[in-house]
Amino acid sequence: MNEILAAVIAGLLGYLLGSVPFGLLLTRLTGAGDLRSIGSGNIGATNVLRTGRKGLAAATLLLDLAKGLAAVLIARAIWPGSEAYAAVGAVVGHCFPIWLRFRGGKGVATLAGVCFGLAWPIGLTYAVLWLGVLALARISSLGGMTAAVGAPVAALMFGYPDYVPALVVLAVLVVWMHRANIVRLRNGTEPRVGASKP
Repeated sequence: MNEILAAVIAGLLGYLLGSVPFGLLLTRLTGAGDLRSIGSGNIGATNVLRTGRKGLAAATLLLDLAKGLAAVLIARAIWPGSEAYAAVGAVVGHCFPIWLRFRGGKGVATLAGVCFGLAWPIGLTYAVLWLGVLALARISSLGGMTAAVGAPVAALMFGYPDYVPALVVLAVLVVWMHRANIVRLRNGTEPRVGASKP
């Protein structure tokens, strides 16, 4: 198959997988309400946690991660060399799902799955940065952005230069999706995970 066509198909496959709104589906199926009317309105695990359902939040996290991982692995198996395009498609699909009028999540968990799919050292670095910063600062957004920015650096350090451009694009996307969080971080008003509400 033509490389350009393979890249386009892989990107579309990634987008369709990434756009499955697991957080919204799970909260609706369990009677937790419409996730878009809760907290930040995003469909990711952090907002699911605001429903008070920790199990649902964990399931959302794992499923959002799994769809990024699946997109990369399927693309690699069918169209070797196209996995970076599937990776970009998956995260873009999560952030801008066509089914929800392009209003989705912020891409952190899906990017984690993508990183593990591309190469386990990249995924491991992502996980360590994400969970490490989250544990130290207890700020979800800061952990996610740190991990996203660290992913292309890890790809370069561990010998995966072909994945650097896609990971740079995704890092920029994730940071941009957190622009409101960045304002709150600067103002010292970003909520901490586990903190009681005022």
